[in-house]
Amino acid sequence: MSRLLFSFMGGHGHFVPLVPIARAAQTAGHTVAFACGPALVGAVEAAGFSAYPLGAATGGAPERSPLRQLDPAREDDEFRERFAGAAPRGKVPLLLAFCAEWRPDVILCDEADFGSLLAAERLDLPRVTVNVMAAGSFVRADLLSDTLNAVRVALGLEPDPTLAMLQRDLVLSPFPPAFRDPRYPLPPTAFSYNPQASARATAPPVWAGMRPKAPLVYFSLGTVFNLESGDLFDRALAGLQALPVNLIVTVGHEIDPLEFGRQPEHVRIERYVPQNDLLPHCSLIVTHGGSGSVAGALTHGVPLLILPMGADQPHNAWRCEALGLGRWLDPVAATPADVLSAAAELIADPAYRSALAVLRDDFAALPGPDAALERVEALLR
Repeated sequence: MSRLLFSFMGGHGHFVPLVPIARAAQTAGHTVAFACGPALVGAVEAAGFSAYPLGAATGGAPERSPLRQLDPAREDDEFRERFAGAAPRGKVPLLLAFCAEWRPDVILCDEADFGSLLAAERLDLPRVTVNVMAAGSFVRADLLSDTLNAVRVALGLEPDPTLAMLQRDLVLSPFPPAFRDPRYPLPPTAFSYNPQASARATAPPVWAGMRPKAPLVYFSLGTVFNLESGDLFDRALAGLQALPVNLIVTVGHEIDPLEFGRQPEHVRIERYVPQNDLLPHCSLIVTHGGSGSVAGALTHGVPLLILPMGADQPHNAWRCEALGLGRWLDPVAATPADVLSAAAELIADPAYRSALAVLRDDFAALPGPDAALERVEALLR
């Protein structure tokens, strides 16, 4: 048996894609641990894994902030400077010190955790990258090469102009291959799998059917962007309330559902509900377009209304619209009437579900996490 060290850079959405592989590895008898930021240790331990904090906790309690105008160029700049510049400079020394003590046989990390990839290279360890960006057009060599190569040189590594480091040993991709932007195809080292291959659908919560036989709509802005959504919850909720549906809204652990006042009987607002408990029963998901939400919708063939706020969300939104899987609206400009109209169209038009059914079935046919783990084990051999 081997020692598998998992690590990720970012929030909950970068941790969750690693879980099915880590769980399969634990079941197979491997020793599994996570090295992550102090703020995510609790989430990792709650999922049943050993977690080790890298660095000291920073910052105070998160605060609400206004919704920013959607600006993909700004998102590119911020991703490059934070994830390809500042983050690996700080993480590599910490991870090298931890590995000297824990002594992993392989490092597995999310595709934006460049610090883990660089540390593995310094240690001459095999590395496994798990994709966390569904469209595949946010992590780009043309965007990141100069910044990452400056970090490489500072670490005593040779320059890597084409960023072969991102795909050198093994890339695991938990998304339908056809969803990926064709301008950025998967590398030859990639293995696509379905992280939900063995999952079983559960019955919806008993309170999800206040209007008997009405469609179920799920509205969520994920786990990270809730606090920077401004008045988006209020505007979208005002539009969705008018639909003849059952509506479930999740607002995140930091926001009190009571802030939104008393709701009609067919509307339920919660801090969090596992999306896999809801999506099998949904006729529509209204979402920020994070890759986890998009992957869930593709798994169950649910049309998407996307209100992208940042990160890879615009890329996912553009891809969904190009493939006829849903629509997207400007989160700053969208009115309640806009949300109502788009949502009603997506529920009523069968063309969206027909297009989704193709990707859903292709996704369902992919092997599961156990097969992905076999690829990791083969790499170790």
